[in-house]
Amino acid sequence: MADPEGRAGGDEPTGGSGRSRHAGVPFTDDDATLAAFLEDLSVPTLMASMVHLTGDPSWIRGDVRPLGIYLNEVQGFLPPEDQAAVRARALDAIRAYRDGGCVLPPPPGPDLVHEIMDFLVVDHVPDEYLGLVLEELELDGTDLRWDPAHVGIGDRAPEGFGVVVIGAGMSGLLAGIRMAEAGVDFTIVEKNPGAGGTWYENRYPGCRVDVGNHFYSYSFAPDDGWTEFFAQQPELQAYFERCMVDYGVADHVRFGTEVTAAVWDEAAARWTVSVTGPDGPDELTATAVISAVGQLNRPQLPDIEGRDTFAGLAMHSARWVDGADLRDERVAVIGTGASAFQIVPTIAPDVEHLTVFQRSAPWMFPNPHYHDRVGPGVPWAVRHLPFYGWWYRFLLFWPACDGGLPAMRIDPDYPHQDVAISELNDAARQVFTAWMAEQIGDDPELLAKVVPDYVCLGKRTLQDNGSWLGALTRPNVDLVTEAITSITPTGVVTADGTEHPVDVIVYATGFQANRYLWPMDIVGRGGAVLAERWGDEPTAHLGITVPDFPNLFCLYGPATNLAHGGSIIFMIECQVRYVMGALAQLADAGDGAVLAVRREVHDAYNERLQAELDTMVWGHPSIRSSWYRGPSGRIFILSPWRLVDYWDWTRAPAPTDFEPLHPTS
Repeated sequence: MADPEGRAGGDEPTGGSGRSRHAGVPFTDDDATLAAFLEDLSVPTLMASMVHLTGDPSWIRGDVRPLGIYLNEVQGFLPPEDQAAVRARALDAIRAYRDGGCVLPPPPGPDLVHEIMDFLVVDHVPDEYLGLVLEELELDGTDLRWDPAHVGIGDRAPEGFGVVVIGAGMSGLLAGIRMAEAGVDFTIVEKNPGAGGTWYENRYPGCRVDVGNHFYSYSFAPDDGWTEFFAQQPELQAYFERCMVDYGVADHVRFGTEVTAAVWDEAAARWTVSVTGPDGPDELTATAVISAVGQLNRPQLPDIEGRDTFAGLAMHSARWVDGADLRDERVAVIGTGASAFQIVPTIAPDVEHLTVFQRSAPWMFPNPHYHDRVGPGVPWAVRHLPFYGWWYRFLLFWPACDGGLPAMRIDPDYPHQDVAISELNDAARQVFTAWMAEQIGDDPELLAKVVPDYVCLGKRTLQDNGSWLGALTRPNVDLVTEAITSITPTGVVTADGTEHPVDVIVYATGFQANRYLWPMDIVGRGGAVLAERWGDEPTAHLGITVPDFPNLFCLYGPATNLAHGGSIIFMIECQVRYVMGALAQLADAGDGAVLAVRREVHDAYNERLQAELDTMVWGHPSIRSSWYRGPSGRIFILSPWRLVDYWDWTRAPAPTDFEPLHPTS
């Protein structure tokens, strides 16, 4: 209960890693060291933390306040003199806290917590977001995504109740963590020798996350040891491996094993899952199957005449050849999407010559901190300053939440649809174009190549700290926009008849994003074949459940990819909570229970989904090609929904969305 000062009582809880949720670990660092640490910190986040450390709300009620909020801008646009003043005041407070034995006052109550949110975002956080944000912050140490109804699912389930999870990437591991906590018997089948999914498979030079990794992590498993703000592949893969071990999932994973088929047995109300592993073929039976294969795991190679005749080294970015030495080689990179955006600047200084083949130019927005290393003050603050890590996560989360959606929604009354979809969208176009022009300088020919000819935000928008365009302006790098017509044993031929001689070809050409669960044979009720049902237009209710495929749940399924902000981990945490609710219903209903979504529910959801997608930029006619679209031109992989709405819809499966749990009774 809150007291008259607006504070709440309670013991200091600890997180799953054993670290204090208040992060108020005592310290004895000297004044000079503390002052140096403070130079590494986000000042608005520091001010929020000081409210917890001192119990004094004046830190967020004075004249020094953030002036604005923007994705990845963590200083609130505060002028240097204001930042210095806050750091000096904070040093005094931290010194007193240290010398007093690191004793915290009672934590702030809910009204003051909301005030801190408003302070950080320079606006009012609407009440409808409070539940979502508080889940992200876990300010009282409670994992609010862990529903009490999920406790002991395994204990109350009928004999033989078990789950097979396909994939040990980020979503499969999360499902395993939650099932381990609930006591559910489960097996994770993973085709790779190690965990991490996309972060295991993508090992190309420069591979890194494009969401700040203090946010791109499980909400219940923060990490204070990141060495970069946008971590590279080895560090990310190590994080997921560590979570697998720390949360007791490792013993449930069968590595080097691939699912080839899953067939529903109506009479037994069970799935039979066929796998092939080191010891040959095997069969598993399961009450439920969770697909955690993701969207971006089967490489897409372009259909180019002569592709197989190339005599040099050729590889897809997601199948990088370990030990490949590109120094002093002539290299072709085909594609200018997210992978190429990272590969090209990384290898350009070392190769003899680099030719980048571009089908369409990517839009990009400035992020000067994209390659920044984390200074020693940040992990220190996460460990020792109360709630610094959680408020920093919030500062990354909020501008990536739903604020980007309005610029992606088509205004049918906007008169200049040839260049933009709305006034807001056009403002983004002008900012991004100016950012590119500033870097290119006096080279109108290159500028014309790199400025996209389609509306802004219509494809995946990449973030740039100057490295991409800096690489394209190097004397040993050429950007070719002529279409590729063929590949010869020694090079790449373009439509103008030029053969570009190369020693190595890198296909940065993306994935077969619309082919979920491919090439597995998934056979449901009445012999329904999922691959035939879906074709290249996959659909699922909330992206999770499919009619005629009982007790099958998709994570990162159809229409759950994000193109307007957020983090896919956020989406997966929503989906796993929903699936855990479904498993609880199955366990409580006893032997033979079946959870099958009603077709009319599925169809109504997807009609609404497509109607909403029709209002968004991704389908604009200026976009002639995009991996967001299926062969028909329609979109089946993106979510157009506000995060707060999807979060609300997936808090628990609605019983009325499903057929009776015992259809024959």
